[in-house]
Amino acid sequence: MKFIYYLLFIICFLSNVVSAQERKSMNDKQNLKVVTNQEPFYPKGDAVLYDFVNRKLEFSDIAKRNKLSGNISVSFDVKADSSIVNVLVIEGIDVDIDSQIKKLVEQLKFAPAVQNGFVLKMNMMMNFPISAH
Repeated sequence: MKFIYYLLFIICFLSNVVSAQERKSMNDKQNLKVVTNQEPFYPKGDAVLYDFVNRKLEFSDIAKRNKLSGNISVSFDVKADSSIVNVLVIEGIDVDIDSQIKKLVEQLKFAPAVQNGFVLKMNMMMNFPISAH
């Protein structure tokens, strides 16, 4: 019977030690959780962005004849100064249109990401619906 009490005492003691270590790590400045307060976004809204891209695209005669359409997936980084860098077409529909989309996205200005009160660079992915009708 003494053995069981002794064992329970050790288990309770160890659980208090672990709890104290957890409390210490919660107060540790280096272990703060990263909280995204704002992800990058186009200030004028997505509808204006898509309209801008579709108005600026120039389709070749072949693309128009074939009624080329689909989604172009683009990855890019929005820097703290709102500029766009590292534009990469992940999934495209036509080499010419993909390169046009890349150039158009590079011209844009997005509101940057804010995490824990700091403005910083963040990667973003977008799909652009394209139709050559």
